[in-house]
Amino acid sequence: MNETNRDKMPWRGRILSVQPRIRLMRSFDERSHTYLGYTLQVEGIIGDEKKVFIIALGKGVHSKHQFRTGNTVSGMSLPVSDPRTETAEYYKTSKLKIIDRGYYSQNDAPPYHMVPPSLEVYRERGHRRLDSRTYGSKCKTCIWGCLMPVEIIVDHWNPSNKNYSMDLRLRKLKRSM
Repeated sequence: MNETNRDKMPWRGRILSVQPRIRLMRSFDERSHTYLGYTLQVEGIIGDEKKVFIIALGKGVHSKHQFRTGNTVSGMSLPVSDPRTETAEYYKTSKLKIIDRGYYSQNDAPPYHMVPPSLEVYRERGHRRLDSRTYGSKCKTCIWGCLMPVEIIVDHWNPSNKNYSMDLRLRKLKRSM
């Protein structure tokens, strides 16, 4: 498919959360994590629809803009090609702009809404399983929460035979070592 700006959907809204974008691959007793970038949960308008949606961004874009909860942003993005492998609904963003930095309280209590750390910090600190109710009620907007898509290779002899999961792999990234 030829993906051009014509195919992308314009969007604009206020960031509700910024979290790491990590994918987990499991094959029997082996696990590997891929640190892809960040996700922005945005309350706003995409196309002609007003809703809450999630945008996937690369590491470099986040490093340049230093997104955090409360920013008002706009851009153009494509719907993800395989929703089983993404927590975001949209990716391949272009024309990204911060319209307003918004209010930010330097509250030192959870949920943490400051600019998230680098992906290297997340990798160093690791993660642990988190109950889905806890994530939904307390961690959905925190920089230390993370919803991971899981790709499970079912058969070593046929690696194309895969299962996908999302809801059982909620993770709480460790705040400290």
